[in-house]
Amino acid sequence: MSWCVLKPFNVSLINVGAVRNRIPFAIGGIGCASVVATGFWRQCCSNRLTTPPFASLNTCTFPPQKEAVKTDKAPAALGPYSQAIKSNNLVFVSGVLGLIPETGKFVSQDVEDQTEQVLKNMGEILKASGSDYSLVVKTTIMLADLKDFKKVNDIYANYFPAPFPARSTYQVAALPLDAKIEIECIAELPQKVEPQPVSHT
Repeated sequence: MSWCVLKPFNVSLINVGAVRNRIPFAIGGIGCASVVATGFWRQCCSNRLTTPPFASLNTCTFPPQKEAVKTDKAPAALGPYSQAIKSNNLVFVSGVLGLIPETGKFVSQDVEDQTEQVLKNMGEILKASGSDYSLVVKTTIMLADLKDFKKVNDIYANYFPAPFPARSTYQVAALPLDAKIEIECIAELPQKVEPQPVSHT
């Protein structure tokens, strides 16, 4: 079968019968690719078709499904970014700090308190997106001091059920507002299950 993208160039249809004795043919400059099966070509010629066996391909692209997530139960974004973005079947949660949503202040200067608050805030963002901790597939932890890793890890383990998400942990030079910890994550969104018709016997 021949497939040819002709529509964008306003090219008239080609009379296959008129060119059947020319082997093989190509139309240059219009981005036309023709793959013709031998048997089908002979059949077209024997029937003296005046309409070529071309199928016009209408190419179209769909914009990615992108939706911002916003909730007042987690700290507002500190810049030109969203708390999270839903795209297709995933939710991408921006880095979360241990801020109290109502005041925008840190819960304390203690890394353990900040870790608890970070994970509470993250839970609210996941909830607002329609996801939860059980659907998180990847987290990234950024620490001001890697010596705090064990303290953070003990608290972290209370929030994520097995199988635990993949994870990366880094010590960074500095975090926004001189935070002790920041965590971001990627989670799945629940699959919508279509109801199955009930068969009556």
